[in-house]
Amino acid sequence: MAVNQDLVGREFPPTAPYLVGREKVREFARAVFADAPQHTDLKAARAAGFSDVVAPPTFAMVIQDLTLQQLLGQEDSGIVLARTIHAEQRFTYTRPIVAGDELTAQLRVTGIRMMGGNAMITSEAEITDPAGAHVVTATSVLLVGAEPTADEGEAA
Repeated sequence: MAVNQDLVGREFPPTAPYLVGREKVREFARAVFADAPQHTDLKAARAAGFSDVVAPPTFAMVIQDLTLQQLLGQEDSGIVLARTIHAEQRFTYTRPIVAGDELTAQLRVTGIRMMGGNAMITSEAEITDPAGAHVVTATSVLLVGAEPTADEGEAA
């Protein structure tokens, strides 16, 4: 099955609220080698004007992943996980994510570009706080490889 072109424009329900934990921020910062003190040290974060430790910019992917799971779980998507790679990621922030934030995300598929049987699926997850204020937009491009041909299937 090819990637379903009707995914373009599809919006998914908002995710359940995600409470950003201080230890999760610290763990993530260590995992991505984000060594600025405001990511792990509460005093440093407060001295910099934040209420708690500040998540590295790519932490938004943790929340966006909840929305991508919705997309990947669509039976009519034509997306085969075994042939899918995460090809591109961008973030557009209104403000940093800090521990204590409770964030909700909503995904919208914004485009599908076909290239020789491969599909590049672009989606945007709008991440907001409980008041509905924008925090970050996380944009992902998933590359879904073409279905193997009969000849390729025999060679495997």
